[in-house]
Amino acid sequence: MSKLILNPEYRLYERNGQAFCSSRQVAEEFERQHGHILRLIDEITESTSGVSEEFRRLNFEESYYKDSSGKRNREILMTKDGFAMVAMEIKGKRARQFKEAYIRRFNEMETFIRSLQAAKMEFPAFTDAIMAAHDEPKHYHFSNEINMIYRIVLGMDAKAFREKHGLPKGEVIRPYLTAEQIRAIETLQRADIGLIVAIPDFQRRKETLAKYYERLKLKRIA
Repeated sequence: MSKLILNPEYRLYERNGQAFCSSRQVAEEFERQHGHILRLIDEITESTSGVSEEFRRLNFEESYYKDSSGKRNREILMTKDGFAMVAMEIKGKRARQFKEAYIRRFNEMETFIRSLQAAKMEFPAFTDAIMAAHDEPKHYHFSNEINMIYRIVLGMDAKAFREKHGLPKGEVIRPYLTAEQIRAIETLQRADIGLIVAIPDFQRRKETLAKYYERLKLKRIA
């Protein structure tokens, strides 16, 4: 099973293209005891609750976390639909505000995930362009090209980003980027597919992409 990745921008988890929140997050945001939220979820997911087995299976997942003392504790992971079911049971004006904010975050996270998947789908075309540009493609040809784009958009390469954010060596960094950063990388990646052929010189290609990126930023500001 793929691991959960916490997106720092939306404060939601992602795994296999789906967004999740945890019962701990709901307890914190709604200012409830975590035990209270767990009991509420247990009531909803009881076989006698009226909620279908399919809904329970698709939208609630038993999980565990370790607290500061290292103790293993129970939590529940929820999809947007699972969260909505739980949120309906939490009353009050402040609760309604949190419901609206959470639903918005889920929607934004789903847009981000679609963008991330589009970037992944496009990567083979990017790889093919690099392979076609070199008689004997080397590993560094690929890493140099994508790191060039990362430096333009992020101000650092993948290694520096991992070090800055405490990520393990070799960890894919895209799930940790913002939606805006992902969109910028997608755009430059598409442009670079053509430039790899049109401008073989790496430094000139980098300068061309950097200027293009600056124009894109100016358009967003205007």
